[in-house]
Amino acid sequence: MNRRGAIILAALLMPLAQAAGAATYIQAGNLIDGKADAPLGPHTIVVDEGRIVRVAAGKVAPGAGDTLIDLSGHSVMPGLMDMHTHLSAESGPASYTDPFSLGPADFAYKIEKYARVTLMSGFTLVRDLGDAYGVSIALRKAIDRGDVVGPHILTSGAPIASTGGHGDPTNGISPALGLKTPGATEGVVDSADEARKAVRQRYKDGADLIKITATGGVMSLAKNSQNAQFMSDELAAIVATARDYGMHVAAHAHGLDGLRRAVAAGVSTIEHGTYLDDETMRQMKAKGIYLVPTLMAGDWITEKAKTPGALPDIVRPKAAAIGPLMSGKFVRAYRLGVPILFGTDSGVSAHGDNAREFELMVAAGMPPMAAIRAATSEPAKFLGLADRQGSIAAGMAADIIAVPGNPVQDIALMRKVDFVMIGGKVVKQP
Repeated sequence: MNRRGAIILAALLMPLAQAAGAATYIQAGNLIDGKADAPLGPHTIVVDEGRIVRVAAGKVAPGAGDTLIDLSGHSVMPGLMDMHTHLSAESGPASYTDPFSLGPADFAYKIEKYARVTLMSGFTLVRDLGDAYGVSIALRKAIDRGDVVGPHILTSGAPIASTGGHGDPTNGISPALGLKTPGATEGVVDSADEARKAVRQRYKDGADLIKITATGGVMSLAKNSQNAQFMSDELAAIVATARDYGMHVAAHAHGLDGLRRAVAAGVSTIEHGTYLDDETMRQMKAKGIYLVPTLMAGDWITEKAKTPGALPDIVRPKAAAIGPLMSGKFVRAYRLGVPILFGTDSGVSAHGDNAREFELMVAAGMPPMAAIRAATSEPAKFLGLADRQGSIAAGMAADIIAVPGNPVQDIALMRKVDFVMIGGKVVKQP
């Protein structure tokens, strides 16, 4: 388990009035435990002191002083996990000007709002893969202290990029403005030594993991969305240094050359994977490298590319080329046995709409229960938290959500979460 595991599970988010020593009994009409291949029917989940202490078939009546939560018309399941978010921003008319008009305090208010919306949509844990001013690190600390309500957060802080690459914060800005040339401290590197320094800086800043931009990207103000943007020695330095500090590496990657280099270097996850070929997918499977497909991002940029003026001129052709391809590569990877983690790239699309990713995954060919596991037990296993997160069983953290009806029959119900419990505290209920 990584160094954040114990802190994640200690978060106390909202007081729930109940008698000292009392337990909470959740009567579920249908239990989806995060591991089984089918819903398990009516069950009762007993929660005490932030943990699940018992799971029993059928309806079990609470004792004197206990609290009953009747979800007999609902499917109850573990809290969902989104492995690719950007909580500090959201695409809109001001996306490209906000960095010039807003400061750290402004982004702090934004991220708190977007994190709360994400939690209320049923996502009790997220990876944040690139923020503004390190505000995701500050928010994680505030949530862990119980100062604000939000999901458990694992964050990369600022991503690591190359000069002019996807993630260079000065792309598209006139040099006449005299802005400081970013370096390793800001996450822009051009050698193996600088790459090591950037990883160590992220550790110093308090990041949980490393995010790199192994290829060009769609939304940045740079022409190429596919070219490889790190040399192999730079990637090797990043992965080795991250490993020394107990951090895994998430690699944004669209183009094939950059994908091949990132996989060869041994990153932990590939984000997007648009131009993956079968051989690289087989290598991912053999090495246990997960794909985070972010189909919502592909769907969003495809639609925006059709609307004149919705995207900057330099971005629009990239969106039109890449967006339509992402779904096909995802289902090919799934069929070849590449492990899949649920991730949305929310912040490109609107926060709170995260569960729409389930519909896109299922429409592309993934069975509903496999898609749900990709957002529950699979990320828990990947993060080293499977002994306490990602499933409904005795001893697990009481991060629990519910939706009306049966989402295995209608996956769109995943967008109708109306009960959320995190750390044993109810933060949303019907």
